[in-house]
Amino acid sequence: MHTRTWHVEIYLYEDENVTRAEAVLRTDVGTELRHRGVARRNPADRDVPEIGDELAACRAVTGLAHDLLEATLTDVAAADPEHPAVIAVD
Repeated sequence: MHTRTWHVEIYLYEDENVTRAEAVLRTDVGTELRHRGVARRNPADRDVPEIGDELAACRAVTGLAHDLLEATLTDVAAADPEHPAVIAVD
């Protein structure tokens, strides 16, 4: 059995009412994917930075998952151009 390790890092940046997150996936063969997410706090809402962190990170990771699926479909199509890629997402 072969074991691989991939790493995902999430960077958070807060500026007043806006929190930005960047999710970065690095594979053990050097592939890197990045996606950003943003959360904006309504000025009338209580200032709870963790909520902005969670929402921005969620958006970044969700986008990263979508980008990874798109990369997979592209790789499958390149490996066998005669058969369209059909991947079930659970």
